[in-house]
Order: sequence, then C-alpha cells, then structure tokens
Amino acid sequence: MRFAHLRGSDSSGIHLAVIEDSAAVLVADLLSPAPATLQELIEGGDDALESLRSALADGDAPRHPLDGFGFASAVLDPPIVIAIGLNYAAHSSELGLKADTAPTVFTLWPNSLTGHDAVTEWPRSLSESVDYEAELGVLIGTPAKDVAAQDALDHVWGYTVVNDITARDIQFAEAQWSRCKSFDGFTPTGPFAVTADEIPDPQDLHIWAVVDGQTVQDASTGQMVRSVSTLLAHLSQSVTLQPGTLISTGSPGGAGYSRDPQIFLRDRSTVTVGIDGIGELTTHCRIHD
Repeated sequence: MRFAHLRGSDSSGIHLAVIEDSAAVLVADLLSPAPATLQELIEGGDDALESLRSALADGDAPRHPLDGFGFASAVLDPPIVIAIGLNYAAHSSELGLKADTAPTVFTLWPNSLTGHDAVTEWPRSLSESVDYEAELGVLIGTPAKDVAAQDALDHVWGYTVVNDITARDIQFAEAQWSRCKSFDGFTPTGPFAVTADEIPDPQDLHIWAVVDGQTVQDASTGQMVRSVSTLLAHLSQSVTLQPGTLISTGSPGGAGYSRDPQIFLRDRSTVTVGIDGIGELTTHCRIHD
C-alpha cells in the first residue's frame, strides 16, 4: 500500500490517505476511529493495516483526485530521524571522507521535515553552499533490539524518499553534522510512504536526483557500503528502534560539492530526488538576504 499526508486546497489540516494511482482515499473515510497520521497507523501494528486493507477492498469510500491536494511530509512525528553518512563509496570518496569501520550516524531535527513540492528557504548569510542528497528512507514497524542482519527486514514497515539537504560549508566547519542538515525544511520526505511488501529488495532500487533539469545522481541502492539489513542490525545493538523511526540510509555519488564546476542549490533552484517504485520528491529553493 501507498500512503501520503495530504493538505486540502484550503490547507485546513492534514489528512492521512491511501494512494491508488492518481486517486486518494482518506483513511478517515475507511476506519472509525481512524489513525490521523502515519505514525499512528504504524503504531497500530499489523491489525491496523489489515483493517485498512479490508475496508479499502470493500470499495465504498470515495476516491478523490490526487491533484486536488498538496503534500505534507510523508512522516510527521517520528520518534527520531536517524541519518547514515558515507554509505556509498563514491560519495565518501568525492567528499574526501573515509567510510570508517562502523557507520557514520547522526540525527536530523524534526523542524527540518517538509513535504513534496514545498519551498525550502534559508538566509544567504548562513550558507551559499547548499547541496542535495537523494536517499532511501526506511520506516521501522516493530521494535528492533539486538536483531540479526538476516532478520532485520522483518522489522521494516515501509520506505520513503528523502532529500538530505546539506550546508556543506557548515558540515566541514563543525565536528558533528546535525545542524548543517537540519535547517528548517532541509529534510523533505515523500511524497509517499510505501509498505515493505511493495519493495521486495531494498538493495535493488534505482535512485537519482535532478537539479534544474540536469541529472546529477544516478545509481542503485545496491551500491550501499552497508545494506539496510546491516544498518538496522548495527543500530539495534545500542538502541531499541521504535515503531515509526525514520532511517535515512545515505546518498550515492554525484553531490554538487564535488562536481566540476560545483553545483549548489541556488535561489529558485528546483531539485527532484526519486527512487523507482517509491516516488519522486521535488523541492523548490529560495534564498533570502
């Protein structure tokens, strides 16, 4: 199944919806009481998802044209957003950073979450070296603690697309990476979150990015240094991964910082990152003085 947080034309509130091709079915029209967010649906476990599947199969709920809505972040209130750095060899090499013996792990702040087709704005005084990073986002479904790699995907609820926008000058000036990647609106997600059964193999997905009409990243998730299952097993050794946790699994090569000439996100740039089978996520950039 495919889900999104939608905004009506009057922007009065956010609606959790099931997406079927170009139509949306509001979850509130399927269940009563209904989960208001994806987080609530995930916390409801398999029973909540199966109830929703059954109600959807009845076919009585109205279908709304998807183009009549806007998008909020695919995840709104996760317990935490964990990000993995340097998880593609080409990306770590182009940044001149080493992929260490253990994954590089940091957190993204909740104010950075935003949705598809949103405007992300930042002051020129903070950074003029803002970069894009297409990433696969993994959503945890059931608590994961000390899981083995071969069992780790059993704890995955689904997947989404993440653009891990980064102020490179701040990244290289500070010892930790959370702030340079957590400006307001620097973590677009979506448009959709898809359930794990839609993605048979998270290491066999085409991932890409386009900036102002130019393809700048074009890779496969199979090029990850550490697979999704390996990352989950590693993280679960030290922390219980709670339902709804979003893990952004790193970006392939092609970052703007490392290109010749460099490509940074400028005022009125448009960047689209995508993963086949999940969706295409667009961000509009504005820089103010």
